[in-house]
Amino acid sequence: MRQIVLDTETTGLEWQKGNRVVEIGCVELLERRSTGRTFHRYLHPDREFEPGAQEVTGLTLEFLADKPRFAEVAEEFLAFIDGAELIIHNAAFDLGFLNAELARIPGTGRIEDRCTIEDTLAMARQRFPGQRNSLDALCKRLGVDNSQRQLHGALLDAQILADVYLAMTSGQREIGFGEEAAAAAVEATVLLDALEAPPRVRVRVQTEEAEAHAARLAALEKKAGRCLWRELEAEAG
Repeated sequence: MRQIVLDTETTGLEWQKGNRVVEIGCVELLERRSTGRTFHRYLHPDREFEPGAQEVTGLTLEFLADKPRFAEVAEEFLAFIDGAELIIHNAAFDLGFLNAELARIPGTGRIEDRCTIEDTLAMARQRFPGQRNSLDALCKRLGVDNSQRQLHGALLDAQILADVYLAMTSGQREIGFGEEAAAAAVEATVLLDALEAPPRVRVRVQTEEAEAHAARLAALEKKAGRCLWRELEAEAG
């Protein structure tokens, strides 16, 4: 089975308000093993970021000024994901944005016309009811290393989500596993993936940048009384 673990970053929370995709990250799995193939693009959004969005990703309009528009990479992106099962955390969010981008390009259709979808947020809520199921929370629960995730980044988050998905689904096809054996199988699979998979790209964030990011979010929360970006992160990673 060919699977693509996918994540996006955007200028805001709602595509219905004209927000755009600024980054796409994809990681390919074949028979539950990383192939080393990825798709990663930064995109020029042709609009400003909403308040708070820039601080979450660390991206700026200056950095994105010379990057391609979505329409310029759409064909390559669709060819990469075509026919695969997409693994997405909070799939409605990413699909809403991607389909809105595709709607601006005549004849491209929708993502669901090309791929099947597996939503790891829905999967986690079913497996861990009543618990926090953000990407960070799942990493802690399943023992997945997310130490480099100081800011949201589409490729890094897709790579982390691939590990989370494999950990959550390890042993599903086995019959007769007790709880202890199933836990051991999860640990063994995660270790084997780490040993055999090609090295993953790690985005290192400077301490000053991480501190500035945290301070900015705190200031926004203090000023507004709440911070939607923090709430979204707590819910969906």
